[in-house]
Amino acid sequence: MTRQDESRQQVEAQPALISDLETVLREAVEGVRALTGARYTAIVTVDDGARPGALVTAGLTDEERRQLVEWPDRARFSEHVRDLPGPLRLADVPAYLRSIGLVPDGTLPGTLLGTPIRHRGVDVGYFLVAGKEGGRAFTVEDEKLALLVASQAAVAIASARTQGAAQRAQADLEALIETAPVGVVIFDAATARVLSINQEAKRIVEGLRMPGQTTEQGLDIFTIRRADGRKIDLTQTPLARALAAAETVRAEEILLSVPDGRRATILVDVTPVRSAAGAVVSVVVTMQDLAPIQELERLRAEFLGMVSHELRAPLTSIKGSAATLLETGPDLDPAEVREFHRIIGDQADHMRGLISDLLDAGRIDTGTLSVLPEPSELSGLVDRARSTFLSSGGRHTVLIDLPPDLPSVMADRRRIVQVLNNLFSNAARYAPDSSPIRVAALRDGMHVAVSVSDEGRGVAPERLPQLFQKYTGADDAARGLSGTGLGLAICKGLVEAHGGRIRAESGGIGQGARFTFTLPVAGAARARRALAASRPAPSRDARGEPRLLVVDDDPRALRHLRDALSAAGYAPIVTGDHRELTRLVRVEKPQLVVLDLILPETDGIALMESIPELADLPVIFISAYGRDETIAKALEAGAADYIVKPFSATELTARIRAALRRRADPDPFVLGELSIRYDQRRVTVSGRPIELTATEYELLRVLSLNAGRVLAFEPLVRRVSGKPYDRHARVALRGVVKTLRRKLDDDAKDPAYVLTERGVGYRLAKPD
Repeated sequence: MTRQDESRQQVEAQPALISDLETVLREAVEGVRALTGARYTAIVTVDDGARPGALVTAGLTDEERRQLVEWPDRARFSEHVRDLPGPLRLADVPAYLRSIGLVPDGTLPGTLLGTPIRHRGVDVGYFLVAGKEGGRAFTVEDEKLALLVASQAAVAIASARTQGAAQRAQADLEALIETAPVGVVIFDAATARVLSINQEAKRIVEGLRMPGQTTEQGLDIFTIRRADGRKIDLTQTPLARALAAAETVRAEEILLSVPDGRRATILVDVTPVRSAAGAVVSVVVTMQDLAPIQELERLRAEFLGMVSHELRAPLTSIKGSAATLLETGPDLDPAEVREFHRIIGDQADHMRGLISDLLDAGRIDTGTLSVLPEPSELSGLVDRARSTFLSSGGRHTVLIDLPPDLPSVMADRRRIVQVLNNLFSNAARYAPDSSPIRVAALRDGMHVAVSVSDEGRGVAPERLPQLFQKYTGADDAARGLSGTGLGLAICKGLVEAHGGRIRAESGGIGQGARFTFTLPVAGAARARRALAASRPAPSRDARGEPRLLVVDDDPRALRHLRDALSAAGYAPIVTGDHRELTRLVRVEKPQLVVLDLILPETDGIALMESIPELADLPVIFISAYGRDETIAKALEAGAADYIVKPFSATELTARIRAALRRRADPDPFVLGELSIRYDQRRVTVSGRPIELTATEYELLRVLSLNAGRVLAFEPLVRRVSGKPYDRHARVALRGVVKTLRRKLDDDAKDPAYVLTERGVGYRLAKPD
């Protein structure tokens, strides 16, 4: 037997699966180098992306290894060897490299044997044997040995890859379980030993652990009370017996307790893992701490109780005052009647404020709260807020200290007055009547910081982070507003909607409190806003998506509509406050309005009739009212469509597309001898073309699209000319109407087309 045959047997006897891959590869390259008489050998592994990985060599000095690693054509040569169908034997390496377009490397000797390393058809690396003794060429025997070693190396590399992937997957799984928000415990059923327990499970049972015991040791003292009343006392029933009899449990609420009375309520899932024979070998228990959920339910119950009380108190006053007026009205003097009316009005305002707070809180939660900042003088906003606070019964002196050079801020004026009023009311609730409320402000970089301070009971430092959370008014010490715990949360939402921040400070109990919020300085924003106001706003956003305005007082419905329209490729502008409708139409220039029929204090039809900006926009009503007469009334008011709730996103977007198509390409308008082709901007009377100026055509177009409806002077001026409405603009409008009538052969004394509604505006007769 030759030396190579003996070595081949030794190589074949090596186990294919060895955990230390580098050791296996190093033994392979050292053995082949010795058997073939090569100057050096190397194995290069590649990863799943065919990128070079580990480099294991034998016979190279450190400098030669560095040169080989830094060889510019190393990657191309590696790819060339991996693409070979089989071994490559070379007698002149430099000449071969030049023939395939590579620059020879000084570390590569004249002779070389190379072979790809593949496992089940997948490249895992390549094997090089270079520089045979005496400059001789490598033989067929050398090639067979290299192929044998390559096959063994392929198995080892593939095994290491699989093992590494399994280890990574196991590590990922362990990390996932360890950081999971749900507790996980795995028991060995035979010994009751804890095989695995994550951090959340330890935290849940930590409060029940006895001093001096580990979490695992404390399990034997638990008493488990199940949802159906059954009790498992682990002080009497060994845990191993309980585990052996474990049953599958899904989402069951159980009570854990220890002898000294401590207890915890948890939601558990139990999954026994059985052997092929059916015996329980391990038990997986997942648990969720119900204490936070119970606390949330407690806060909600207290909050509902407070809201009920807040609503009941003004309702009682209103009902009592109204009953007194009805029963004894004739016997009361005028002063008493006025007082009862005042009580009714004040209490109704109080109820409206509470409901407004609830709606604002819902809009903040759903992300639909909108603000429209504009350059504003802070001094005027603070003064308005102080006047509102004092006129509503505030008894504290409000001291204002604002620098004279304070810059203007970007603020939605109504909303910032609301923030200040909430902070004034909050301060008044916790401070003596004789102490003042102080308002100060200063420039803070690109913001103005506004602070409201009181000399009241103060706040404990550990409670400061909780002040702006909802429902903290359930605890009086948390300084909520009006007992609902919503005021400060609303302040936070409004300030952040402006791009600012709000914080609370207090030296502790009895040392008062200060609330500070920031607003952006107007600065360059003022110029940008003025420039935007000087030209019509586009009806598409920056990405080219058509803008749609959605008005609905239900926050959940508003969020659903916003998501559905965004998914359909529109840019929705949403609001739950119908009072913002006019301003949003003017500023955002939407192409269409989706309007809820029933809104607080009004309805969509009334808004259609009272808001001129809606006259030239397609309006789609959405409502739960599906009566024919209601739908007919809405369509007669000028609505483009009417959708009855509930409806699908598909139906909504289809109807919106149809309405936008009709607006973009409306049907020709025909009224008697008058005909308007909007797509061609062509007007004819009795077939004769009429030449109109841009202003005359726009006036006729607006009137025709709203035929039968009276359009007031102000919106007509604004929509036709884009200029502010004043006496001169009204005179100019009359001149345009006069010229238009003359061109249409419309007798001003008895017009057939453009009709005048004296003192109101104009309308175009409606075609039959």
